[in-house]
Amino acid sequence: MRIATLSIGDELLRGEVVDSNAARIAARLADAGLAVGRHLTVGDDEGEIEAALGTLAAGHDAVIVTGGLGPTDDDVTARAAARATGRRLVLNEEALDRLRDFFSRRGRELYPANERQCLLPAKAGLIPNILGTACGFHLLHGECLLVFLPGVPAEMARMLEESVVPLVLDRRSGPEVTRTAVLTLFGLSEAEIGGRLSGLERSREGLGIAYCVDFPMVQVKLRATARSEEEAAEIIAGGLPLVRERLGDVIVAEGDDTIDTAVARLFREKGLTLALAESCTGGLIAKRITDVAGSSAYFSMGLVTYANGAKERLLGVPAALLAEKGAVSAEVARAMARGARHAAGSDLALAVTGIAGPDGGSDDKPVGTVYLALADRAGCSVKAYRFAGERDAIRTVTAVTALDWLRRRLLAA
Repeated sequence: MRIATLSIGDELLRGEVVDSNAARIAARLADAGLAVGRHLTVGDDEGEIEAALGTLAAGHDAVIVTGGLGPTDDDVTARAAARATGRRLVLNEEALDRLRDFFSRRGRELYPANERQCLLPAKAGLIPNILGTACGFHLLHGECLLVFLPGVPAEMARMLEESVVPLVLDRRSGPEVTRTAVLTLFGLSEAEIGGRLSGLERSREGLGIAYCVDFPMVQVKLRATARSEEEAAEIIAGGLPLVRERLGDVIVAEGDDTIDTAVARLFREKGLTLALAESCTGGLIAKRITDVAGSSAYFSMGLVTYANGAKERLLGVPAALLAEKGAVSAEVARAMARGARHAAGSDLALAVTGIAGPDGGSDDKPVGTVYLALADRAGCSVKAYRFAGERDAIRTVTAVTALDWLRRRLLAA
């Protein structure tokens, strides 16, 4: 099946907004065994949109379009779609009813500018949008399915999953189906992972393996193509144990799980509590912990002790230790973890201190130097790291490393 995507928006061409929609659509379709063969981006110009639709529809079985369905003057996608397909632009009563209900439930006034979002090509099928004001729509142009979605990523993603993927799959010809299993890894490079899994695809007919870097994680996707759901599931079921055997404990999550949700589940299963003391990460670890619903059951507290004075007052780190060893040191990380555990009365306490940059490094402790410490009733473990990259990258990999420490500690409990 030949599929193309079209992204619309001046902000995309100017580089003001990163086009995450195109990537999400391509990835989701790939999981369903469908490949995007071409992608175009055009600005908010009616003629450019019309021309792009004509070009893509002529050579593809389906075209998925995002952007330009808002209430402002530069939102001209619906009008361009009507022109490209030779249809009139009409008021879609179902879209208008949904829009009125959307504003009514939120106690907001419906402005005339919003009503223009209900002007759609005649006989277009509606794609509901429960998160926003712009309904999507779909129509046939010759043998090509044209699908139009709003550009807001959260709205687009929900509509893609609930409506668009089933629409596209219904038009797929041939008996083959694809099933995908996703494993998230941390601690090995893409090259190392590829080396460990080398030759695995040849072990089972219909099995494919793809790799996707989502810094600092790597996703391994097992895809099985077969003539039935049952056969595809059997191929996946046979391949997964082989992958797990070769990769071992660097697999931190599977399926829709993340390292964050995996750690949360382990805390609930083990019945242990946690406290955090963060310096260079500025609360990022605590944010990831508390982003998971129900974390209050095991997360006692988090302290962001950026200044030395805060480390002294809140964590009991001796001033003499800070003066002698420096805030970024194994000794201070250990004292921070022990102080956090004492203050919270928690089973576990994790502390992190480091130099995220861009300044503050030295020959002995360059930017990227990070110390992690994990305290429990048996003692306290400390390890030094040298992370590379810009400030945000160092903070992110530090936070994920901390979560992986917790994951491994909980698995051993």
